[in-house]
Amino acid sequence: DPHDPSKPGAGFTRRGFITTLGTGAVAAATLTEPGQAEAVPGAGLPDGAVMRPVALAINGRTHRLLVEPRWSLMYVLRERLGLTATKLGCERGECGVCTVLVDDLPQYSCMMLAVEAEGRAITTLEGLMRGEDLGVVQRAFVEQDGLQCGYCTPGQIMAVEGLLRATPNPTIDEIRTGV
Repeated sequence: DPHDPSKPGAGFTRRGFITTLGTGAVAAATLTEPGQAEAVPGAGLPDGAVMRPVALAINGRTHRLLVEPRWSLMYVLRERLGLTATKLGCERGECGVCTVLVDDLPQYSCMMLAVEAEGRAITTLEGLMRGEDLGVVQRAFVEQDGLQCGYCTPGQIMAVEGLLRATPNPTIDEIRTGV
């Protein structure tokens, strides 16, 4: 508890500081003037592209921002919202490092446009945590030393989380195929 100085670890945490800083930056970047939420011709955007307003439901919170229609969900998560657990890998839907849950199903975020994700529930690795506590699958990866180098781990955890949400007690064959 950061508000109780008698408890160990009280005070600011690096994660809390970065989260607060990132939230402020995102809020400042996404604020618009009244009437400005409509698509706006983009100065310097390719081929007359326009920015489009979207409302994305990510980890239980709604984020309203302007995006280019060509931006992938992965790009918006990392570069516009600062949710950096979603990693950039092949950008071709082959490696799975960018996996997030969309309506509780694993989805390669590099293969989905941000505008396609509007109206759907998106869960990233950050959304599995409860405050500073790891989610069940995250904790199991740590306890079983399932990390390898760590770069692909977020995508692997999200794939496992999606499997367990769809099939709480999967068979060995379901685990092997990820179905």
